[in-house]
Amino acid sequence: MKTRIIVDSTADLVPETEQRVHVVPLTVHFGQEEYIDGVTIDHKTFYEKLVESDVLPTTSQATPDAFIKEYEKAKKAGEEAVVITLASKFSGTYQSATIAAEDYENIYIVDSSSAAMGSGILVELAFRLLDEGKSAKEIAAILEEEKKKIVVVALVDTLEYLKKGGRISKAVAFAGGVLNIKPVLSVIDGEINMLGKARGSKMGNNLLVQEIDKAGGIDFSKPVLLGYSGISNSLLLKYIEDSRQIWEDNLDEVRYTTVGSVIGTHAGPGAVVVAFFKK
Repeated sequence: MKTRIIVDSTADLVPETEQRVHVVPLTVHFGQEEYIDGVTIDHKTFYEKLVESDVLPTTSQATPDAFIKEYEKAKKAGEEAVVITLASKFSGTYQSATIAAEDYENIYIVDSSSAAMGSGILVELAFRLLDEGKSAKEIAAILEEEKKKIVVVALVDTLEYLKKGGRISKAVAFAGGVLNIKPVLSVIDGEINMLGKARGSKMGNNLLVQEIDKAGGIDFSKPVLLGYSGISNSLLLKYIEDSRQIWEDNLDEVRYTTVGSVIGTHAGPGAVVVAFFKK
């Protein structure tokens, strides 16, 4: 039986992976205006609106009905499905996917315990396993183990968006909001942790490198993906240059993409993200 990979729209992917997945979108609201993530609003337009808007956007989880539509397509095609969602600690999207699957067979749901590029590299690993001939059940079982090794480290420009979205406490946000402090965060097992603070992006880039070392290093046999939020990739390119010793002997190219609108709502513009499987 053939297998399809279904993801929600918070998984940030490179174009060649995007072409192979089936996406269930979340929703972004700017006041009364509603946009379907990745369908009626693209990343560039979202960040333009985010910077210009006086209203902080809000996001809504994917509904069970949205997943049912995808499950029906898989059923009609005679396919199994592996469903990879945003961390259940961040959103009810995983629950929606699970509720929707109650009346279907051969649907295997994996809570990525991550977001953005972290979910993205888990999706890439799923396709590697699919291309090796693994069944949906086998792929899901392997992903459940491998997701425990995913580390997402991010240098954010400000904690203001995370504070407004209720993702961190006001005290943590205040600690990162003075004297050009660039907070370094991690997402591990669905938890956002503040790892350190740096004055300016140069020190922030150094902190990112240190956190990769603390995690035990990168397993370069598995997918690695970088990302940025906002309209310009200049901060990311500077980070790649500053940390060139990590990549130059290990990767043919440093692949990166943009942080989508749902996660971008909470991260704000100006973030640099590294997602990898630790050794």
